[in-house]
Amino acid sequence: MLRKLTSTILIAALAVGLSACGAKDNSNASAGGSAAASEASKITLKFATDASYAPMENMDKDKIVGFDVDFLDAVMKEAGYDYKLDNTGWDPLFADLGSGNHKYDAGISSISITDERKQSFDFSIPYFESVNMILTKEDKPVKDALELKDKKVAVQGGTTAETLMKGIMGDTNPNLKRFDSNTLALMELESNGVDAVVADFAVVQSYVQSNPEKKFNAIYDRTNFASEYYGILFPKGTDETVKSNIDAAVEKVRASDEYKEIYKKWIGVEPDTTNLVTAK
Repeated sequence: MLRKLTSTILIAALAVGLSACGAKDNSNASAGGSAAASEASKITLKFATDASYAPMENMDKDKIVGFDVDFLDAVMKEAGYDYKLDNTGWDPLFADLGSGNHKYDAGISSISITDERKQSFDFSIPYFESVNMILTKEDKPVKDALELKDKKVAVQGGTTAETLMKGIMGDTNPNLKRFDSNTLALMELESNGVDAVVADFAVVQSYVQSNPEKKFNAIYDRTNFASEYYGILFPKGTDETVKSNIDAAVEKVRASDEYKEIYKKWIGVEPDTTNLVTAK
């Protein structure tokens, strides 16, 4: 997911005016609930997502599946809310929640918590730690992100990967290729249209694991790519009771065995939440 830093132009125009298999269908999921949110049990919250970011969220036929989907279901049950999750796409998600007449109550889509976004939106407490990775073909390895400066690099547009690479390559560098999805960026790497793809580690790892016959080289560069944290996105000024209930549920779920199970199911390893629980 570092997923995605929506464009400043989009936020200014609309808000200032203002980055698997088998899971249950959550398009109209109903949650039980904890006593902490019993008074809100009749509220149905509408969530938006961009289901093109496997393994965090993607479409499996007519179902939205992924880590975020299972995590949201656990949080809504804990908070005591009914909910509905729709696949809106990335830019429409921000456009809706950044408008004064929003259709959705929140968004969950591997959305990195950033200072820029905090100016126009509210966030839950963090629920996932991520970091961008570099993916190249095996015969064209690089040691770190700085080696990408003079190469052709693909990213999903509007993501933190794009922001990071603009800082290294320059905003107007024609070798920085923006795509509407990581899938398209990865296809460009496969066809030798670029030398590297930069994307969230979950996306890169899932892609490599799903394509064992293809020879790729995936590396971390924690010097130039710091950890980022995903949060649930809310319109600015969201009702504090709702946000507090969800924050409490996020905190409880991320400390649970259920979180570990969801993480291992979709990410393939046990989570280390040491940094996550202290992140802001």
